[in-house]
Amino acid sequence: MDSPHGTTSLNALLLAALSLPAMQPARAEPPEEGVIALRYLSYQDSQPGADRVHVDAPSLSILAPLAGNWSLGANHVVDTISGASPAYHTEALSKLQDRRRATDLSATRYGEDGSVTVGASFSSEADYVSRGVSMAVSYSSADRNRTWNGALNLLHDSINPTNHRVQDEHKSVAELALGVTEVLSQNDLAQLTLGYSHGRGYFSDPYKVFDQRPRERDHGTLLTRWNHHFEASGGSSRLAYRYYVDSFQIRAHTFTAEYVQPLSGGWSVTPLLRLYSQSAASFYVDLDPAAAPFPTNPPRGAQYSSEEQRMAGYGARSVGLAVAKELADKWQVDISVERYAQRAGYKLFGSGNPYLAPFSAHIAQVGISRRF
Repeated sequence: MDSPHGTTSLNALLLAALSLPAMQPARAEPPEEGVIALRYLSYQDSQPGADRVHVDAPSLSILAPLAGNWSLGANHVVDTISGASPAYHTEALSKLQDRRRATDLSATRYGEDGSVTVGASFSSEADYVSRGVSMAVSYSSADRNRTWNGALNLLHDSINPTNHRVQDEHKSVAELALGVTEVLSQNDLAQLTLGYSHGRGYFSDPYKVFDQRPRERDHGTLLTRWNHHFEASGGSSRLAYRYYVDSFQIRAHTFTAEYVQPLSGGWSVTPLLRLYSQSAASFYVDLDPAAAPFPTNPPRGAQYSSEEQRMAGYGARSVGLAVAKELADKWQVDISVERYAQRAGYKLFGSGNPYLAPFSAHIAQVGISRRF
């Protein structure tokens, strides 16, 4: 299969295109009900004159409270990918086909003032295998108005591209997050989270020409969220800002705004707007029109270089809409659509790389869940 690290890079793009998860008040007791949910995601991206990658991704998730102070969670997703690799900055516009299977399991123990969660994850595809373990803790104040959170995630990936440019490469990443959630008032909830990640190993893209990246990558994040409930309409706004900085010299900003409006008959609608902007990696090589359609050579003597589009300076805009309906007997159905557009001209705080190819994506999801 000719895609960067199999579907791993695509999964990162899907996560960037999807909205941040809704912030909820922390709880120190196990859930009163379990939830089982079945979802289906359809993804299609394109560049001028070419439809590229299509993804079909059904998933199943379960959250089950157990006797005492425990709960168990499980998620399983199968990504089926077909299409073609990017039209620029790659060896060719070549066909690809792959399937990724990913599963994660978690167990949570609840105490009087907090909880501890341990988890494990595994995903595999034709050229990429990832294994991970995680631990998360929370502690709430006596009045439940403030909750401290911490999480540690350890990942180890094995990389064996089908073009055999490298064999038995590995990448290990340790991620740490610390945060606090505060109830500001009856209608306001705020959250601040700091994150740090240290990775070492193979970060290059074996399917790209002249792609050689450092074997270490550190990044830090600052995430702020504010949820506000409007008594007059019964709706709630969800605002978020995320700042990202890494050792590749990429700086990124993400602004997300959602508004959840309950309607009569168990209906609700949630419009979404997201703005994203990043600077280019220090070793990004922009397209040279004089060399097209051939790849642009990196600067003479450069230790690192990459023509990967996601290493460029660019901006992105997403608009979406989700609709949900509560049904009888604890059932709920929901559907959402989102359009993602990436352009050099959308970059905030300066201009993007001028020869970056426009990129667009459409994402649709449908889900059904039942409490038990």
